[in-house]
Amino acid sequence: MKKPDIKVGKTTIGNVVDILAENFGDNIGLEYHALDIRQNFRQLRGKFDAVAKGLMALGVERGDKVAIWANNLPEWVYTQYGSARMGAVLVTVNTNYRSTELEYLLQQSDSTTLILTGGIREPDEYIKVLNKVCPMIMDSEPGRLDCEKLPFLKNIIYLGKEKIAGMYNWHDILEMGKQVSDQELKARLDSLHPDDVINMQYTSGTTGFPKGVMLSHTNLIGNALSMAECMKLTPDDAMCIPVPFFHCFGCVIGTLCCMVSGTTMAPVVAFTPANVLKTVEASHCNALLGVPTMFIAEFEEMDKSNYNTSSLRTGVMAGSTCPVEVMKRVIKDMGANEMTIVYGQTEASPGITQTRDQDSLELKTSTVGRALPNVEVKIVDPMSGREMPIGEQGELCTRGYHVMKGYYKMPEATAKAVDRDGWLHTGDLAIMDENGYCKITGRIKDMIIRGGENIYPREIEEFLYTHPKVKDVQVVGVPSDKYGEEVAAFIQLRSGEDATDTEIAAFCKDQISYHKIPKFIYFVSEYPTTASGKIQKYKLRAMAAEQLGRS
Repeated sequence: MKKPDIKVGKTTIGNVVDILAENFGDNIGLEYHALDIRQNFRQLRGKFDAVAKGLMALGVERGDKVAIWANNLPEWVYTQYGSARMGAVLVTVNTNYRSTELEYLLQQSDSTTLILTGGIREPDEYIKVLNKVCPMIMDSEPGRLDCEKLPFLKNIIYLGKEKIAGMYNWHDILEMGKQVSDQELKARLDSLHPDDVINMQYTSGTTGFPKGVMLSHTNLIGNALSMAECMKLTPDDAMCIPVPFFHCFGCVIGTLCCMVSGTTMAPVVAFTPANVLKTVEASHCNALLGVPTMFIAEFEEMDKSNYNTSSLRTGVMAGSTCPVEVMKRVIKDMGANEMTIVYGQTEASPGITQTRDQDSLELKTSTVGRALPNVEVKIVDPMSGREMPIGEQGELCTRGYHVMKGYYKMPEATAKAVDRDGWLHTGDLAIMDENGYCKITGRIKDMIIRGGENIYPREIEEFLYTHPKVKDVQVVGVPSDKYGEEVAAFIQLRSGEDATDTEIAAFCKDQISYHKIPKFIYFVSEYPTTASGKIQKYKLRAMAAEQLGRS
């Protein structure tokens, strides 16, 4: 089947919705197996427009910030594309946020409207958090919030049927939207420009305060088209999306890659291995997204119960390096022999490099692929900025349509990240081969310096993955009076296995250099992660330093 005709730089996300509704209207666009929802692209445009009109009826103008705080609900998708149809900037809120973080984001983003669910762990956890930030909500009229700490915030929309003091509910907004005519919505849609900022995502803030990354229609559409092309997605495909929508993995590599290729979105509301595998089987998914830890959990579920994943062909694994054994199982046990690896950052919309469907197992596990179409990548000396020769390590930098418009209200931070020539400096260390394939060797800030020797955690992690008892491993540096830093390894063992630090150290002896052998070994059941699944190494460093009594 032919693909949608979408021109980067000349199209808005709202236009993409029209292209699909008019050319692929009968194709299923959204399918939630667990919720018994199945809607074609024509029906979806109606859902998106109802949301767009509701926001307009609330008084939301082009460029106003609309924040959404929810897991992967259908209303999230409707809001993503409804807000894009009427020109509001969608601000995505991490589902793990609590009061201080929520207050910071709403304040820094100048959000006028917050859409939220009751909560994920408890039915009213998010409402309690919001009331802690703005206790006057309970005494406010919907749409007339007056919170001194959040002067821009006026509208709270609750994703539920219940009436909650100070809030509209979802149905209220859809009803209000009926006052807005098709002509008014079309005039708003036609006023939008491809270079308008339409999405703001906050970096996870592993150092300093989170920054609001401003992304335009062109940033997002171009990036989604490039990644969808590498996966060879078509209108005949369906993609299982278990990664969070609030993260660019979910709302760009997930829903937007589907939209620009006419592929069916098959989201999972909340990740469990069983939910993912049931969705893949029921919706005959051809593509699957996830971070390595998700795939590892899915294999453990497959070992216990039978699931038919034979429809799988491709997808994206991202977030952290893919161990060889994990990719082998993705190909052999899941059948996804064209699975790709994507490397990127929110600041790059997010994709920078990607492996291709026919790349070898070695390329898919030892590299993060090569530059996406129409994207430039180079490796530079972090100190001098000099471009490094093939095979030599330096900082990975990228330039092209995908680089963010900047950090919201943070010009100095923007200037540090994107230089005068338009190159985004990622902070990641990498090596590029003669074919343009890049190997990420670590974060500049994660590099361990032991007695003057530079040690790259990735190298030690890859070696320890070869131990038959090791399921996953993360290596960090911890303070040392004698050497400056020492190597510490946090190891997850395979189910039913036992090991000692002596055994692991003996495994390393004569296999890797003495100074790379972990001085400290910790066996753990889980790692601290962001809500999008990225492992927070700085927390592991802090844990080790605390246990060792070192600052």
